[in-house]
Amino acid sequence: MDRVTEYILYWLIAANVIAFALMINDKHRAAAGARRISEAALLQWAFLGGAIGTFAASRLVRHKTRKQPFATQMMTLLVLELILLALWVLGLLGPLIAAALAYLPRPA
Repeated sequence: MDRVTEYILYWLIAANVIAFALMINDKHRAAAGARRISEAALLQWAFLGGAIGTFAASRLVRHKTRKQPFATQMMTLLVLELILLALWVLGLLGPLIAAALAYLPRPA
């Protein structure tokens, strides 16, 4: 495993642990009537690679599963993350990125 792959795996693990913990913490804050974690912050961690952790926590503690549009946005990020992970594992993500970068204009 090369260093880049290793760093990406570390980041994904960390992002999912943080996203999971934030969702659990927000559920506890909601039950206690305390100040909540914003939906924007929860979705931001999902976007940054923590969508699996966000989804897992929402199902585990039944938190924000029916809250719209949050639940739809969370599911969308989960599907996108799973697609990207599948492409990465299959070795197809690198060539797709390279092909996309080939279309960018070159600096003069």
